[in-house]
Amino acid sequence: MRAISQDTAGGPEVLKMVEVDKPAPGPTEVLVRVKAAGVNPTDWKSRASGNVWGTPPPFVLGFDVSGVVEAVGFGVALYKPGDEVFGMLRYPVAHGAYAEYVTAPSRHFVRKPAGIDHTQAAAIPLAALTAWQALVDVAGVTAGRRVLVHAAAGGVGHLAVQIAKARGAYVIGTASAGKHDLLRGLGADELVDYHEQDFAEVVRDVDVVLEAIGGDYAMRSLQTLREGGTIVSLLGMSEEVAARAAELGIRAEAILVEPDHAAMRALAALMEAGKLHAEIAATVPLAETAKAHELGETNRTTGKIVLTVPD
Repeated sequence: MRAISQDTAGGPEVLKMVEVDKPAPGPTEVLVRVKAAGVNPTDWKSRASGNVWGTPPPFVLGFDVSGVVEAVGFGVALYKPGDEVFGMLRYPVAHGAYAEYVTAPSRHFVRKPAGIDHTQAAAIPLAALTAWQALVDVAGVTAGRRVLVHAAAGGVGHLAVQIAKARGAYVIGTASAGKHDLLRGLGADELVDYHEQDFAEVVRDVDVVLEAIGGDYAMRSLQTLREGGTIVSLLGMSEEVAARAAELGIRAEAILVEPDHAAMRALAALMEAGKLHAEIAATVPLAETAKAHELGETNRTTGKIVLTVPD
């Protein structure tokens, strides 16, 4: 089968089309013919460093998959060949979505809603699971909560806005002014243009902060939270921020996304109900994956980039 691999660390030019053995599903696994694969910042960071959580090149990147079940291993009861599914390979160790076929445990996938195409489905898993696990599982967002989403127009951010709204929250987002109309359309109640305003000066009494930027954003976000609130970081939590949060009576957590069948089913239900969709910044053929990475690394895209895999 064809896949996009790299032999060394470097820029997008190190990504090459190669022929590799087609995998076979083991017990409780499915073999999926990939129709589309999502591209995430973790991908180009791993490409540039030449390291995927301790794995050196050569490797095939990618975690987001939408496709068709081609074969099932012993013990799989949920799916049959021909079923359309989408999901996330086990982050961060089971990468390999930039390929014509992947294998993974069957419960890392759910059925793709019939009205959703593969491009849209492939844009969802990693980013939406990240947002769901942060907002729902960790922070327990419910109706009436005030939620601050940083980088609200980004891959995780714009899905987090929709998930929080679907749960009845009041959503505040930080984003450049040019992205405010999009975010209002996704349900954001209040927006802060970080070029013109300091969010730490104008936002107050929030219950939850989703932090995905880094630098001093986590520390500055503490002053927006009420006592008893929660800050969830996608980039780790420093001892300094954790200590200051404890002083203020704020819960400080950091998460790493993981496969979650129940959460994926909940996300699929939101998609079917028209309450969750990914903004697609660009679709790029698998053979031109380097172009997708070049585009992503500009940090100017809104939403997600998706690779399409031809038959």
